[in-house]
Amino acid sequence: MTISSSPLSANASKKPLLGVNIDHVATLRQARGVSYPSPLEAALLCEKAGADGITIHLREDRRHIQDSDVYEIAEQLTTRMNLEMAATTEMLAIACKVEPFWVCLVPEKRAELTTEGGLDVSGQITWLTDYIKKLQAVGIQVSLFIDPDETQIAAAIDCGADAIELHTGAYAEAGLTGNVEIQAAELKRIQQAVASAQRLRPKLLINAGHGLTRDNVNAIAQIDGIYELNIGHALIADAIFVGLEQAVIMMKSAMHERD
Repeated sequence: MTISSSPLSANASKKPLLGVNIDHVATLRQARGVSYPSPLEAALLCEKAGADGITIHLREDRRHIQDSDVYEIAEQLTTRMNLEMAATTEMLAIACKVEPFWVCLVPEKRAELTTEGGLDVSGQITWLTDYIKKLQAVGIQVSLFIDPDETQIAAAIDCGADAIELHTGAYAEAGLTGNVEIQAAELKRIQQAVASAQRLRPKLLINAGHGLTRDNVNAIAQIDGIYELNIGHALIADAIFVGLEQAVIMMKSAMHERD
């Protein structure tokens, strides 16, 4: 895989980067059990349109992204692969073979529609510390997908993670249901989590994602200290109507429209 630049130099503008999750391109393919649409082609189109990285989640049940997708995409990306996965022995072996730029460790339940809540880092510090070291030993940078909670942030730092990704699902859901007060409270919670992370470890990279759309992304993108936003479902939904490249362009515009 060819990497255009290091993650820090890639964010010299201080504006949040956009990582595009293409899982749901694979979801559409798997619905028919055919060879199209191609997640690889989607990844390359997103890069062409200005995506700063590509996120894929190789789930244990292989409901969308398949092993072959991981290897094909890793070989042809010119930005960075962010491989989301559960912290299992099977996934560790795959990641160490593929060597993506990033691995983001996430909680995973077989019956869930999508990832529900953040990883309980504080409850498995010993396991995760060893797991992270094994990934870092082959040159992979590791992020932990966690709720915006100081206990989990501190635990992620203790485990040696290179980055955290704050779960924005509660914020996004409040907006969808029209609960302005809860959405404002969740936004403040995320802002406080970013500030806590910066205080506890100034060099920690802070990402965010889950449920973000063009309607709600700007407030998150304006938080000082956010490094990257990872967005998938809403962007792929937009692509149905405007095309994938335009959907990427529109999302980046929504992120930065107040700059």
